[in-house]
Amino acid sequence: MPLPIINSIASWVLKQRIHQIELFLKYPNEVQEELLMTLIKSSENTIIGKQYDFESIKSYHLFQERVPISTYEDLEPFIERTRKGEQQVFWNEPIKWFAKSSGTTNAKSKFIPVSNEALENCHYKGSKDLLCLYLNNNENSQLFTGKSLRLGGSKQLYEDNNTFFGDLSAILIDNMPFWAEFSSTPSNKTSLMSEWETKLLAIVNETRIENVTSFAGVPSWMMVLLNKLLEETGKDNLFDIWPNLEVYFHGGVSFNPYRDQYKKILPKNDFKYYEIYNASEGFFAIQDLNHSNDLLLMLDYGIFYEFIPMDVFGTPNEKAVRLAEVELNKNYAVVITTNAGLWRYLIGDTVRFTSLNPYRIRVTGRTKHHINVFGEELMVENTDLALSKTCRLTGTEVIDYTVAPVFMTGKEKGAHEWMIEFRKHPENIEEFKTLLDQNIQSLNSDYEAKRYNNMTLNPLTINVARENLFYDWLKNQDKLGGQHKIPRLSNTRDYLEQLLLLQKA
Repeated sequence: MPLPIINSIASWVLKQRIHQIELFLKYPNEVQEELLMTLIKSSENTIIGKQYDFESIKSYHLFQERVPISTYEDLEPFIERTRKGEQQVFWNEPIKWFAKSSGTTNAKSKFIPVSNEALENCHYKGSKDLLCLYLNNNENSQLFTGKSLRLGGSKQLYEDNNTFFGDLSAILIDNMPFWAEFSSTPSNKTSLMSEWETKLLAIVNETRIENVTSFAGVPSWMMVLLNKLLEETGKDNLFDIWPNLEVYFHGGVSFNPYRDQYKKILPKNDFKYYEIYNASEGFFAIQDLNHSNDLLLMLDYGIFYEFIPMDVFGTPNEKAVRLAEVELNKNYAVVITTNAGLWRYLIGDTVRFTSLNPYRIRVTGRTKHHINVFGEELMVENTDLALSKTCRLTGTEVIDYTVAPVFMTGKEKGAHEWMIEFRKHPENIEEFKTLLDQNIQSLNSDYEAKRYNNMTLNPLTINVARENLFYDWLKNQDKLGGQHKIPRLSNTRDYLEQLLLLQKA
């Protein structure tokens, strides 16, 4: 069958989903309430269901009263029982897949349960909806006349007690329908290679000869791959290699620090960027408009959402609210109840709502990745945006960065200490530092107040990282490639001190 016909059929099939999306756009709170009752009803006979008497829970308020908000550490004993083969523990259907995730804040691995329902009705559904929304906004798309370059994790699946664990991307690839591989590159075999540096070259060699029309992956690692591809081919931009390239689907870290670097290697005004918000725990939100930074919260993926206002998070007054009670432009910690048996689970991300009709969000950071040592409440969203503005003003490019507090000693005031690895260095680091500080103040009034006349905070300081410092740090942590991310902000100096030691080595 000719490729244009395949493209037309695939586009038509995917766009049929728009009618279902319109349903939860029209009745968002009703869809969420009904979903919660379905999840509770389905797990009445599980160990957790009996512990909290799910059978008698008939309302959200009763659910909120009876079931506590949980962290991974709270759920770990139940997860370990399932990993050893016991079923009906926290979900009514057998669970044999576990997405292994160490995150950026904890060296200890987490094993996130992935049910068949979560695979089909959340992760795969999210991937299809991403294409559906993109195609609905771009009628002339030729997406399916070529292949999608995917860059996922770099760990294979491992078996233990008849259960399997590995990167989420490995689980998705292993369960993918056979025809899906034909529209993707590199091959499953290459995608699942464990050793990052070998895998990188294999992907370059395999994909450079394909007709790639889209690519998907974390911006930081995708940039490493694309720069390697340009280096190996001797080309100046990606359209010289893939002339039909039309969209980059990205997620995992903020795109702001990388946006200008991508525009340089993708020099077409009509090239599209589409953001997604997903994790091992689920697929949550999708950019639903061209040229937008807002993400539509997807409400029919088997995930019930709650939100804890960050101004009470971790305090005696902490209380979660449901979707119907959220407010605009307020930072919230995300709590989810899912069709994989995560009950009121704190995922560690923070978001703010930019629209309530429909519900659209922006990811602002991590509950553990902010700095509030001096009452400045600095979020990753602030530093990402301030850094990208400063880079634009100074013609600078950044590879990675992290920030830590400088604690007060004696009469000495506190400060923020940065470690930045530049791809293109600023001509004047002092000017860069001053502009960055000013840009943070313009975005965060609490930081501005603490910086006023150096009242609480001294000016920020910058360490210029040596070449490949962050890469070497990740390599030492066995976190090269795929989904691994540099912790941007921390209330401790742990990450920064490790980097400073490595800088001297």
